[in-house]
This record gives sequence, C-alpha cells and structure tokens, in this order.
Amino acid sequence: MFDLGVSSMQLDEADRGFAYSQDAPLDMRMDPTTGATAADVLNTYSAADLARILRQYGEEKFASRIASRIVAERAVTPFTTSARLVDVIRTSIPAAARRTGGNPAKRTFQALRIEVNGELDALRCAIPAALDALAVGGRIVVMSYQSLEDRIVKHALAVGAHPNVPAGLPIIPDSMKPWLRLITRGAELAGEDEITENPRAASVRVRAAERLAVAA
Repeated sequence: MFDLGVSSMQLDEADRGFAYSQDAPLDMRMDPTTGATAADVLNTYSAADLARILRQYGEEKFASRIASRIVAERAVTPFTTSARLVDVIRTSIPAAARRTGGNPAKRTFQALRIEVNGELDALRCAIPAALDALAVGGRIVVMSYQSLEDRIVKHALAVGAHPNVPAGLPIIPDSMKPWLRLITRGAELAGEDEITENPRAASVRVRAAERLAVAA
C-alpha cells in the first residue's frame, strides 16, 4: 500500500516551509537533518536548471520567466523565506494567468519539494520493487496526488498487465501472458462525501493491481 501524499502534519508545520500560504524558512526537506534545502536550490541552480525542474516537476507554463526572475532577485539578496518567493512568482506570471487556477505559487512549491526530496526517483524505484515482492494473488494499491506520480504508477502497472507480444497475435504463449491484473478501471477518484470530510482528498488518484503469476 502506497500513500504518496505529503503528511498533513508536515504541511501544517509552518517552519518546514512546505506551504506557500505562510511565511517560513525555505526548507522543504522531509528529513530536516540532511540534504539540500529549497533555499539551496533557489540560490545555486542555474536559470536553465530551475526552469527545468519547474517545468518537469511543477508543469509550470511560465517556468523560464520565473527562473530568470529568481536568478535576478537572488543576485541582490539570496532567498531565505517563502513569502518573498511567492511575491517573485506572482510578479513573474501574467496578470490574466494569476486570476485562475488558485495560488500561482502552487506549482513552483510542488516542483521544489519534489526536487529537494528526490520524490519521483524514489517512486520509480519503489513501485517495480514492490511488484517484484508481491506473491501470486498479492495486491498493490497506490494513492497518488498529482499527475507526475500517477503517470509513473500507471506505466509500471501497464507493463505487467499487457501481453508482451505484437498486436493481433492469435495465440499468446504462457511466458508472454500478463502477470498483473488491473483491479481499477483507470484511476479511481474520491467521492463527494469523502472530499467534504477531507478536502485534501480531492486530488487523489487510486490504482490497484493483483499479481497473477511469476513474471517471465
């Protein structure tokens, strides 16, 4: 069972720097005793690398504009707190784009958190390892909360759930038959009652599969 959501207890600790709605030190490390902080990333990465992580991990359309502005602003004073970063992001995005889609800093903060903690790299290793560890009849359930995670999970499950043969082959050898069965049709979403009780469940995507055989 994988619940990929960030712990609410961590999000609610202002001094961890995860939330763009509160001014706090730009840390964002899940383990605050080791590794680079979000401030380290903002103050040392090149404009090209900043734009890359904002585009890849935050799916931010204005990644290049935000990255360029960050580099210009840090030359004056290095970034240390979240409120200043939020202001820089807001002024980097066209006014029309700021009026829709919630807080404009959301995507940048997501990208920084993923980069600081190596979240997607860990997931790419963890899902195949979990599938390898499943006994026949065992099941895997994954709860993702953003599209990048969900794509990784979807791909990993699809590899085992589809026959490794050319399309239209009349007979599929046993060694090439799927060794996973998808339990969910696509990704299942939270119901209205659950979202009312727990608004943070609104973005969840649940996928599940059962192991049918030992992989060839």
